[in-house]
Amino acid sequence: MAAAAGGLATSSASSTQSNGNLRSQAVPCPQIQSQTFYKPLNSRRTSASNQRLCLKCESASQNLNSIHKEESKRSNVIALEQLKASAIDRYTKEKSSIIVIGLNVHTAPVDVREKLAIPEAQWPRAISDLCALNHIEEAAVLSTCNRMEIYAVALSQHRGVKEVTEWMSKISGVPVSELCQHRFMLYNKDATRHLFEVASGLDSIVLGEGQILAQVKQVKKLGQGVDGFNRKIGGLFEHAIITGKRVRTETNISSGSVSVSSAAVELALTKLPESSYATVRVLVIGAGKMGKLVIKHLAANGCKEMVVMNRTEEKVAVIREELKDIQIVYKPLSEMMGCAAEADVIFTCTASETPLFLKEHVQTFPADTEMARRLFIDISVPRNVEPCVSDLETVEIYNVDNLKDVVAANKEDRLRKAIEAQAIISEELQNFEAWKDSLEAVPTIKKLRAYLERIRASELDKCLSKMGDITDKQKKAIYDLSMGMMKKFLHGPMQQLRCDGRSDCQKPEEMLEIMHAVNRMFDLETEIILETVRTKMERTKK
Repeated sequence: MAAAAGGLATSSASSTQSNGNLRSQAVPCPQIQSQTFYKPLNSRRTSASNQRLCLKCESASQNLNSIHKEESKRSNVIALEQLKASAIDRYTKEKSSIIVIGLNVHTAPVDVREKLAIPEAQWPRAISDLCALNHIEEAAVLSTCNRMEIYAVALSQHRGVKEVTEWMSKISGVPVSELCQHRFMLYNKDATRHLFEVASGLDSIVLGEGQILAQVKQVKKLGQGVDGFNRKIGGLFEHAIITGKRVRTETNISSGSVSVSSAAVELALTKLPESSYATVRVLVIGAGKMGKLVIKHLAANGCKEMVVMNRTEEKVAVIREELKDIQIVYKPLSEMMGCAAEADVIFTCTASETPLFLKEHVQTFPADTEMARRLFIDISVPRNVEPCVSDLETVEIYNVDNLKDVVAANKEDRLRKAIEAQAIISEELQNFEAWKDSLEAVPTIKKLRAYLERIRASELDKCLSKMGDITDKQKKAIYDLSMGMMKKFLHGPMQQLRCDGRSDCQKPEEMLEIMHAVNRMFDLETEIILETVRTKMERTKK
């Protein structure tokens, strides 16, 4: 009976294995089935038989558990090897790259750009979403009225471009095929140079304009503390800001107006008694596109109070909301002559097809102004001020043709300065590349230190275990000996792998050769790669 029962248990176990299921399974105990299949001679014999059967069941279950553990261990080893192989294949055949993918005023119309625009408040979320992509390690977003550009560190250049392009299509609703018609892509040094040119104002519609540098600074400010705006991208934008500041300081590329609106404001400024808008009375007639630019340039040049006339107040209210620190007083066009008679400087920028100011009107204006002569800056076409008004001795008039000559001269000057700026950009590009190359050694330094520390700690434990009872002072002496030896061993490699601003430090290419040699000698590269993979997996889970 015991043999039969043992055969039943064995059959049950082999049945489980034949199904390919190596997980531990509960083998049914024959105690319940004994009444059906067996007829015990007496209760004692039945109890003994059942006990033996239960022992056999337990043994079979333990065997299954043992098989399961061995298989699980073997599976883990295989999975780890596969992860290493795939990671090495995935991230070492193609070195990580800095890439920029985007659309700007030079490549895409506004109706496409506006679909991809990302408000500043959403930049941190966009960085997180981008870094959740399989091949994007770090990212930044630069979104303005003239451009939407994604800067990223891609673990695989081509796969990273594909993922970012698909992400841009997803958030905007613009098909990938249409994006590909308008996007531009740059890699590594070309991507870095592009950002440096953007920060310097060389890629703007108005060459040398200063607003874009403030926007690049904002990218860095909002990126601080965001997971994904890490060392490489953060350093890229930091160097871009340094480059932009140097270009503006050393070439003065922003000086000289290169638009009619700004030229009008700056020309008027040169005619004021104290070269200041602080005490003069300013009137702006027209709040359309040109008028709005004039008002903004006036505010940028220190004008704190002005009267603005327009057919309706809505446009003036919008401007007032944008420039909350400036006192803007709205007046209807019906009060134009009265307001002009009280003003020292009058900017006219309307779409009127007939002159607003005739000689007979202006000659009745009182002469008690802050200036020797009342100043008209007429940037309208057709002109808003009748030409013969200039015959009056109390008036000085400048029109759009006068301003165009100034703008053209300033543009030529800025083009010359842009050539000087390229020399600065090339210098800063070299500085950034050297800094970036030095970062490559950081993981190697950390892993080498950790590798030697594990050996030191292990050998120290072995030594102390063999020495028996020793004093704390003796233990400390042995510990200090092990630490001193490790520091001595590390000194040479660390000196070669770190620059630390020394004049005798290795060239970047030499340092990288040393780094790769150390990685091979101590088998550190796999550990570094796996740490990158683990970081990506953890970020994806969040």
